[in-house]
Amino acid sequence: MKRASLAAPLLLLSLILSQPAAASTLKKPELDALVASGAANPPAGFGAFLNAAVKANPSLAGSVDAYRRHAALSGDDLTNIGRLLGVYNRLHNQQAAISAIERMVALRTVRDDRIPQHENPAIIAFGKLVEGMAKDFGLTFRNVDNRVFEVTLPGRGKDEFGLLTHADVVPATAEEWVLDDGTRLDPFKVTRVGDYLYGRGTIDDKGSIATVLYAMKTVKDSGLQLDRTIRLMIETTEETGGDGMKYYREHTTLPEYNIVLDSKYPAVVAEKGSGSLKVFFPVQATDGKTTAIVALSGAAAANAVPQSAAAQLKGGDLGAVRARLEAARAAFIARYAPQGRFAIDIGQGASADSLQVKVTGTSAHGSRPEEGVNPLPRLALFLQESGVALADNHYARAVKYLNDLYGTGYLGEKMGVAYKDDFMGPLTMSPNLVREKDGQLEVTANVRMPRGSTPQALTRAVADKIGAWASANHETVTISHEQGDWMARDPKGAWLSTLLNIFGDTTGLESRPVPTAGSTTAKLMPNAINFGPAMPGKKYTAHNAKEYKEVADLGLDMQMFTEMLIRIGDLKSMQ
Repeated sequence: MKRASLAAPLLLLSLILSQPAAASTLKKPELDALVASGAANPPAGFGAFLNAAVKANPSLAGSVDAYRRHAALSGDDLTNIGRLLGVYNRLHNQQAAISAIERMVALRTVRDDRIPQHENPAIIAFGKLVEGMAKDFGLTFRNVDNRVFEVTLPGRGKDEFGLLTHADVVPATAEEWVLDDGTRLDPFKVTRVGDYLYGRGTIDDKGSIATVLYAMKTVKDSGLQLDRTIRLMIETTEETGGDGMKYYREHTTLPEYNIVLDSKYPAVVAEKGSGSLKVFFPVQATDGKTTAIVALSGAAAANAVPQSAAAQLKGGDLGAVRARLEAARAAFIARYAPQGRFAIDIGQGASADSLQVKVTGTSAHGSRPEEGVNPLPRLALFLQESGVALADNHYARAVKYLNDLYGTGYLGEKMGVAYKDDFMGPLTMSPNLVREKDGQLEVTANVRMPRGSTPQALTRAVADKIGAWASANHETVTISHEQGDWMARDPKGAWLSTLLNIFGDTTGLESRPVPTAGSTTAKLMPNAINFGPAMPGKKYTAHNAKEYKEVADLGLDMQMFTEMLIRIGDLKSMQ
């Protein structure tokens, strides 16, 4: 039985690779067959893997022979060796890469406002973990004051290209990490369920760090001498403004060309500008005779659409309030269900004399509110439309602000600032975070701004709209709007076409430059293109409750990153 199970993939490989090819480089059918064959009969080493590949497809003999003679590879020979080495890396190192991701995810590299990020014990431990891996792999490590961790594979020439990732992650609300079957997950422990690796950072960005480190190791072990030095830069503050990269730029010369592994495929050449729009309401006490909102919660981070939002109510006749809310619930859900599924739970609050109203939606990355169902504005709207009389305090005023200037939309329509770019898409404004701090209630919306305006013009327009609303409603508010700019680049020449060729030939999918609503530290780098790790057509689970990375996609990353290092590393000219 065992012989039969191994024979089928080998026969498939032989049949596919022996077919006349439209081009002389390996493409998706041949690569998939190599993966299937190698998974069924794991190679003892790269030499054995090459022997099996040549036996199945004799046309590879020239490329393999040139590699074994240590000849200078170019053209189809370089591409084929890069692809063979990529498949081998996937087969040989995938489980080791998963183990590395497990160790990385266990380090809670969330920013702690009480200490600088470069003093965060988890960040320091992450640097030591990467240092250990680099030394084990024969790579050079440098710690730039715990702001950026460098791993370098030296080339034989003076040129280099950079790879950029980040070690920090957004916070996680543990009670939201529950699968549909009731299984509870620890956000800071990788849990494999079928083909999914759940855990904070698995796709953003610790998965990329582990896979590219193993790609660098594989290239190093292969003995290939690349023309360009490869410098991996692991930044530590990407999720909170990128001050680590700004520090790094002041202390280090950046590579002239950079590939960022923190967005999506095929290749990202334009990014929206990320903004944080904060509106503050002064805390206002109530007399307790009328039912009042005494607490309101949304996302743990402003750049994430929350999974759930809750209001705590106290005072007045809570029994009557509960009855009114329950009577309004079904009609409200039916009215707004076409915009996305959500649930409303009404029950006892944090104390016996309180009532909790909780709306559960669907979490999403803050840059992609269309992939989620934001429960915070739906909670505000439900409290208003239920007809419950609420005491006038800061929470009630925040609810009115959300209803009047956002509603259940996220395109800036109700605020009157909506616009879109044909390539980059629409402006999005998603109110995600609510918190009380220092005598004020903060409501923060994550803003993603495309080409078509400037940060200055947008902040003025938003301030005017909020100011007019506050004046009309006799509100006293403070506005803080930090708006990043959009980026649109037009990289031409070999390095972009090489990335597109790698993705298209490996996946068989359409391969052309794309924009993203995400905002990465690519904006802080010269000549930066994002390459992965999110696959087109799939929900991007970064910043989500139950963030995950698909194992099959991890394998594709390992394949493509390896080929990328080899082919970009040997380009005669980037442009």
